[in-house]
Amino acid sequence: MSMSVDTPSSEIRRAAMWMAGAIFSFSTMAIAGRVVSFELDTFELMLYRSLIGIVVVLTAARLTGETAAIRTRRMGLHLVRNVFHFTGQNLWFFAITAIPLAQVFALEFTSPVWVALAAPLVLGERLTRTRLIAAIVGFAGILIVARPGAAAIGPGQIAAALAALGFAGSALFTRRLTRTENVVSILFWLTMMQAVLGLACAGYDGEIAWPSAASWPWLALIACAGLSAHFCLTTALSLAPASVVMPMDFLRLPVIALVGWTIYAEPLDPWILAGGAVILGANWLNVRPRTQGVTNT
Repeated sequence: MSMSVDTPSSEIRRAAMWMAGAIFSFSTMAIAGRVVSFELDTFELMLYRSLIGIVVVLTAARLTGETAAIRTRRMGLHLVRNVFHFTGQNLWFFAITAIPLAQVFALEFTSPVWVALAAPLVLGERLTRTRLIAAIVGFAGILIVARPGAAAIGPGQIAAALAALGFAGSALFTRRLTRTENVVSILFWLTMMQAVLGLACAGYDGEIAWPSAASWPWLALIACAGLSAHFCLTTALSLAPASVVMPMDFLRLPVIALVGWTIYAEPLDPWILAGGAVILGANWLNVRPRTQGVTNT
């Protein structure tokens, strides 16, 4: 019997509650990221966000007595996970400055499709006909959102689509890490490795911009929202399979569409919402047999 079917319905509900926190945190990070992006490039943003994150994680670990949970084992798996995440996050921060927020999120939500297809290789979960159909439907949603031929496909759309691949890899390897590692340890190595990667990439040209006084509060908000999002996501992934947890994140699309409309006067593009609905259908098709299987056991 697969891990998906063995997961109790109570754990699925708890995972959904943690994902609600992740949705709020990721949406907050998008708003703050757009503010500071006009002063810092994505590598610099990731560097300062991660440095603040290290302080926050260590402080929280000390206050909760979880410092001993930070271990140096599975470092190779931590590195692979963080390379995927670092790549996806940089592409995501670039995309939110280049195209409407709703379009970024709609393309990002193809991540569960990639998770479903790659889960058999990374997590040992079974590849089914339903997953393959869901993948085809998901790709149809991508075409509706991007509208090749009807609208120009630029760097922003490409970055958002590639970010989804990075986030899928991050989710899959996070799921593997949660089998043996504490959440605090995962978050610590997230911030530490992201800081090293950010420093290396930001300093590649020999120049690293120092944030202005006005940007520091936004960077702190990005760091805290990012840690909160990853704590919620990692906790949810420890409760339920990645192919079940990731589709729950879809509620970010209508939320961020309203944010973009009210704050940035971004139009509520019906093609983006329609394509997002198709992608939602693909994710629902993927997750529905699992939740039914959970309920019936």
